[in-house]
Amino acid sequence: MTALVTAAIAGGGLAGCECARRLARAGVAVTLYEMKPQAYSPAHTSPDLAELVCSNSLRSDDIASGVGLLKQEMRELDSLVMQVAEATRVPAGKALAVDRELFARRMTEAMEAEPNITVVRREISSIHAPELTAADVAVVAAGPLASEPLAASLAEVVGSRHLYFYDAIAPIIAAESIDTSIAFQGSRYDEGEGDYLNCPMNREEYEAFHAALLAAEKAPTHDFEKEIHFEGCMPIEALAERGERTLVFGPFKPVGFTDPRTGQRPYAIVQLRAENLNRTAYNLVGCQTKLKYGEQERVFRMIPGLANAEFVRHGSMHRNTYVNAPLVLGDDLSLRPHRHVHLAGQITGVEGYVESAACGLWLGMVLAARALGRDLPQPPVDTALGALLQHLRTPAKNFQPSNVNFGLMPELTQRAKKRDRKALYAERARASFAAWMEGVPELEKAE
Repeated sequence: MTALVTAAIAGGGLAGCECARRLARAGVAVTLYEMKPQAYSPAHTSPDLAELVCSNSLRSDDIASGVGLLKQEMRELDSLVMQVAEATRVPAGKALAVDRELFARRMTEAMEAEPNITVVRREISSIHAPELTAADVAVVAAGPLASEPLAASLAEVVGSRHLYFYDAIAPIIAAESIDTSIAFQGSRYDEGEGDYLNCPMNREEYEAFHAALLAAEKAPTHDFEKEIHFEGCMPIEALAERGERTLVFGPFKPVGFTDPRTGQRPYAIVQLRAENLNRTAYNLVGCQTKLKYGEQERVFRMIPGLANAEFVRHGSMHRNTYVNAPLVLGDDLSLRPHRHVHLAGQITGVEGYVESAACGLWLGMVLAARALGRDLPQPPVDTALGALLQHLRTPAKNFQPSNVNFGLMPELTQRAKKRDRKALYAERARASFAAWMEGVPELEKAE
């Protein structure tokens, strides 16, 4: 096994940071390349590493959910992202949400404080860049918004046109512009401490909003790009096109709420989630959009309580790039044509903040073990991490990015009522992960 002493990582996002830290802790000298602030993607605005661009939520913390289970496994694997997320979390009911700016700042500080990590602010525009080829191992963790030159280089290396889909971002509004005589604090079924602001709609208000969504002018898509949406992050106007009540059964579901003004359940409800610790800004949950900015202001101000909404950030859409992982990546996430180069994060075909970080964490563990002359066994497929990695190894006619979910795991071997299945999946996963952890040698720092 070739000695692994140096590593070059292109991309300082969640996956890149997790991978860099794990390698550095194993004694590998890591150079982490980040193109900001020299260049920014269409969605990034901060010079800090690990910037969260789509939402400040890392989704459910419930162990009986795929993502909650994955987060618990990551905590047990000493995930930096999980540590910083806990230190910067904001109230969000059963979800783990963070102060976006503080999270990125703390992640940047953590990278800069690691003695074996050197952060270089420089864009890597090719798989064949000398910065990558000179290191013992190279990792491309450029994220789903890889620059066009790097994406083109990757497409050339894998021998086929790279795949893509569109991702949508929800607007953020100033807290002081929300009418709290209409919007009320509370969580579904009064669970938790009421971490959301809720804007109730009666039927007439909802139908007018729905009609406005359908008629609103959308931002144009480039002629050469076919618009393909990731199902888990559909623009609200695209959901609205599926039927008049699609939103009522989806992101605007009113079940579990009572409008304090009427004492009745509203016809629909729009939830607002705090963006930061001091609650000066709120995200419109489920309202990711590609409407033109002026249209966003007109349409979303139709929501009761938001008539005077001040937009801190408008919603937008951007193209996400990923590879057909089962065809082009090895089990260690290396490019089959270039085993020296590995991919990590969303560019591999995982979807979501947590999944991206988990992918980078796993690759860091694999390469750290290699640096210590060891092999790291794959986690079982009935664990959250194992199921996510299995998704990247499973050929499909139309390979698509995926969040972690119980559907990626083997089916239960016992009959169970529907309401009990998630808990049983989680229970099985916890036992399997614990057994796997016992068989994984402690990754001590290399001499």
